[in-house]
Amino acid sequence: MNRFEETTTPLAPGTHTITVEGIAQRYHVAGTGPVCVAHSGGPGIAWPYLKSEALEQHLTMVYLEPIGTGDSGRLADPSGYHLDTYTRFLHAVVEHLGVPKVALLGHSHGGFVVLRHVLEHADRVSGIVLYDTSPVTGEEFWADAVANVTRFAERHRAPEVAAAFARIGSDLDDDGKTQLVKDLLPSYFADYHGREAEFRPLRDGLRAYRAPDLGVEPRPFDVREQLPEITVPTLVVVGAHDVICGPRWAELLINGIPHAQALALTDSGHFGHLEQPEEFESAVVDLVTKAAAH
Repeated sequence: MNRFEETTTPLAPGTHTITVEGIAQRYHVAGTGPVCVAHSGGPGIAWPYLKSEALEQHLTMVYLEPIGTGDSGRLADPSGYHLDTYTRFLHAVVEHLGVPKVALLGHSHGGFVVLRHVLEHADRVSGIVLYDTSPVTGEEFWADAVANVTRFAERHRAPEVAAAFARIGSDLDDDGKTQLVKDLLPSYFADYHGREAEFRPLRDGLRAYRAPDLGVEPRPFDVREQLPEITVPTLVVVGAHDVICGPRWAELLINGIPHAQALALTDSGHFGHLEQPEEFESAVVDLVTKAAAH
């Protein structure tokens, strides 16, 4: 059972906490306009990297603080951090907001959660932004990522990046997971080293939290056959240099979802909202605004 104990309205600017399945679920509200709920990646990456003041000028952004991260609660059973759980907690927040329909923005692993949610609760969704994500994981997905990261490490003479990727799936505490993400981060940009002064503060401030990686999912993630069921307005955003969820996987989404729009960011990796912010923000605002008007 979920309990809502707020003393302010659900969409008032600021930080909110509700109780979902006995666990604190925190979210943050900023901006004005149609409501867009954003789910960060990982699993286990702290949400602030996804915050966008530019989007907040046009949209009411609701940033979910995924369970197991930050000041949201922790599961008693660590094996419970899987997509079904994240989807239930996202849905609890959507229900709590009290808006007939909201737009959803999911980055990377957050995109997996958004896909699951729209397939289960399409009646509560006005539109979706699938940002550097994929409709499937598994052996082929991870083999592609390994090859991409290996090429990046060789090209930039950065063996620490390849070593960090090899640690994915290890039993790490919060500090260990944070260090892994910081070591890996340069490969997630199209030109991190050329723009290091710009991106270094993000890297220094990034926090990650212990959560099992995708290999512990109770069943493989693969919604390719269900993509034609998605009929809400959809924007697929992909960085041309994304090593983890690049154009190969975005193409599956674009071809599988009827009438999906595509935004290819030619000078971006996995963080196009930071690398090409104007293009990203314009496309997202357009999609969410038009979806809300229907």
